[in-house]
Amino acid sequence: MLLGTVEGNIWSTKKSPGLFGKSFLTVRVGGELLICADCVGAGEGERVLVATGGAARVAAGKDVPVDAAVVGIVDQT
Repeated sequence: MLLGTVEGNIWSTKKSPGLFGKSFLTVRVGGELLICADCVGAGEGERVLVATGGAARVAAGKDVPVDAAVVGIVDQT
C-alpha cells in the first residue's frame, strides 16, 4: 500500500468496457505520478491510500483491468 496526494482527474472518451462507470485520478506518490481507479470518491488535494497490482484489481472489482486503485482517504497521519 502506498501513501499519495490526489493531483487531479483523468477523462477518457473511449475505454475498455470493464472501465465504464469508473473514475480515474492522478495521484503523486513520492516523485512518481500514478493513474488510479477511484474506489472511494477522493478529491483533489486529499491524501489517499493506493493499492497496486492484484490488490488494486480486487478493490476495483472483478474483471476491471487496473494496476492502481485509491482504496482509502487519510484523515490524519
